[in-house]
Amino acid sequence: MLFRRTLALMALLGAPLSAQEMADAERDAFRAEVRAYLLENQEGPMDAIAVLETRREAAEAQSDQMLLSTYNDALFSDGHSYVGGNPEGDITIVEFMDYRCGYCKRAFPEVAELVENDGNIRYIIKELPILGEQSVLAARYAMSVKNIAGDDAYKTIHDTLMAFRGDVTDASLSELSDIFGYDHAAIQSEMSSEAVTTTLAENQRLAQQLNITGTPSFVFADQMLRGYVPLADMQALVRAHRENAG
Repeated sequence: MLFRRTLALMALLGAPLSAQEMADAERDAFRAEVRAYLLENQEGPMDAIAVLETRREAAEAQSDQMLLSTYNDALFSDGHSYVGGNPEGDITIVEFMDYRCGYCKRAFPEVAELVENDGNIRYIIKELPILGEQSVLAARYAMSVKNIAGDDAYKTIHDTLMAFRGDVTDASLSELSDIFGYDHAAIQSEMSSEAVTTTLAENQRLAQQLNITGTPSFVFADQMLRGYVPLADMQALVRAHRENAG
């Protein structure tokens, strides 16, 4: 039993504690607290682990809130991201997404239902193409449509690409332009523009700063959610935020 406890203690103390998210002083203080707690509560290692997990989650949530505060403008008012839903909504949701991401496609109709049925959510889309060349091609195309034809055209293409199941190629994107009557030559030129390249780089840099490594990832007002979130959970988060704000 003592041997097992020793192994558990070593594993816990040696586990990474979000070095990117916690200052050195905070991490050292947290580990000191871990040692003290486990030494005082050796009779209940499982209880100790549960307490430590709760404290770790609280520390990460606090770190996320600090990050969101630091990068508030880049998240909520960068001047180039698509803003939908209710622009004057009482809650802002930001989604980092990839058109080739299966979980993004799964989340797409649920996010749309949440925004449409609620009526008081401001919804911001940030392209984060991380799944290869087709992801990048799709993102550049959608962003170029926005720059050339405006927000309504962008939303049409965004929704179409989220539902699209085939390969994203120059030919398939040209067909989309023909279907919706867009100037494909102008869009192609814009796809390699400095404006689109800069926006993609800014989105990628912001994701790194927020410790986002996958899609979809969401910001719900002042809370970070990395990964797919079911509709019922999103609705509960919105209700909780409004109750806390009230």
